Amino acid sequence: MSARNDHTEAAAAAASADAEEKDVKIPVEAADEATGAAETEAAQAVEAAETAEEQEVPAMTEEEMVEAAIRAGEEAANDDFKVKYEQVANELAEVRAELEAAADAQKEAEAKATEAADRATRLQADWENYRRRTAAERLAEQARATEKLVTALLPVVDDIERAIDHARTQELADDFKQFVDGVDAVHAKLMGVFEHEGVEVIDPKGEAFDPLEHQAVGRVEDVEAYDETVHDVYQKGYRMGDRILRSAMVTVTYGGAKRPAPAEEPAEAEASEDTEE
Repeated sequence: MSARNDHTEAAAAAASADAEEKDVKIPVEAADEATGAAETEAAQAVEAAETAEEQEVPAMTEEEMVEAAIRAGEEAANDDFKVKYEQVANELAEVRAELEAAADAQKEAEAKATEAADRATRLQADWENYRRRTAAERLAEQARATEKLVTALLPVVDDIERAIDHARTQELADDFKQFVDGVDAVHAKLMGVFEHEGVEVIDPKGEAFDPLEHQAVGRVEDVEAYDETVHDVYQKGYRMGDRILRSAMVTVTYGGAKRPAPAEEPAEAEASEDTEE
């Protein structure tokens, strides 16, 4: 504040000196005007000095300068950190967006791969089913063809057997007997082919009558045989696997005792005992 007063007084003194100089130079009649102008200039000088003092930056101590430098450094560092942080944040956002896009692409690819694997599995299963079905159809067609051929040959076999049986009951010359033996060998060879193809002969003479395999064409009274026993076989039957190609034509006895129930197998007997327990 004292410096300000000194400066003001100096400005006033300078203004007074200027006024005195003017008083010397100007005439006496203009003294009043000169005095007023000098006062105005002094006032303006004082006001300018005060404005300069107000605008003058006060002097800073060393500590204040250090603190100001530190603050300036911190502000610069903060600004630099903010810029770098914003850059890193933007890069991180971009990387996260790319990662999310990659994750979505991976999920889509995995879904497509799963769908393709399922489709391949279904196709493989369809192929296996088709292969088994066609193989079964081929076997069934082969079996049907064999059945047709065997069924067509059965009357021929019957004629050969009847001819052989008739020839065996006659007194024949040696040459004709050799011929009959040759026919019998052909019949045996034909039956061997049938056996190779899974054809079995149904010749149930003396067995229990089975309506699923036998065709009864007559009844014969026989008290010595069990009731419903096959007495005579007029025509042999044939089966192939679980199919009956031709039922055997038989006669069935009656008047005898009832046939006893077949004995149970050991395994079946044990199972029935366990069930009772």
